[in-house]
Amino acid sequence: MTVDMNELVAQARGNRDRSHVPYSNFRAGAAVFTDLGDVFPGVIVENVSLGLAMCAERVALFSAAAVGQRPVALALVAPKTSGDPTWPCGACLQVALELGGPELPVHVGAINADEPIHTATVGDLLPRGPRIVKSER
Repeated sequence: MTVDMNELVAQARGNRDRSHVPYSNFRAGAAVFTDLGDVFPGVIVENVSLGLAMCAERVALFSAAAVGQRPVALALVAPKTSGDPTWPCGACLQVALELGGPELPVHVGAINADEPIHTATVGDLLPRGPRIVKSER
């Protein structure tokens, strides 16, 4: 089963509209494609207590895990940061590593659908992560 990267990013882009961002207005949407061919949405959910906020990527990853499915691709669409694409944070990468492994592709799209999609693996983005997980097993 293969994932259509463009479709997954388009779904992540559409999910941005449901973001709960009353403090930052930083709308982010994610989508996870799973081993069973399902797609799970994710949106950023802010809270007045910053530590209780949740990134869109983790919402999507946790939703897939909650029904026993394994992520095989992750997409994120968010505003650019300092003019560059916004990639998942360290916490999201750690969860992606645990649930999908170091080869899990991460596709990052821009708000403007005409801009290119950037792709890297979790292992590329969290280079020491694969060694740490392997050493614990």
